[in-house]
Amino acid sequence: MSVSIRIPTTFRELTKGESVIAVSEGSISEIFNELAKNHSDFVDRVLDENKNLQRFVNIFLDDEDIRFLDGLNTIVSNGQTLSIVPAVAGGT
Repeated sequence: MSVSIRIPTTFRELTKGESVIAVSEGSISEIFNELAKNHSDFVDRVLDENKNLQRFVNIFLDDEDIRFLDGLNTIVSNGQTLSIVPAVAGGT
């Protein structure tokens, strides 16, 4: 088994069109370090230059916002799913 990361449509150009990426379990920081090897542009869009979560990006572990868990130190186990959700703003 592995961890699944759901990629939003707006970020798929950064993951070569992949909608789901499978990675090894670990902390979210470790997972993003692994992702950076093949998808550095994607990681750069999610994390800032200090390796903190961008303000406009939300990450959910199953149905829980990681900001209410242990942030990027949250441990993700095999079989769990991370969902990347960019914030949407604008309108009239």
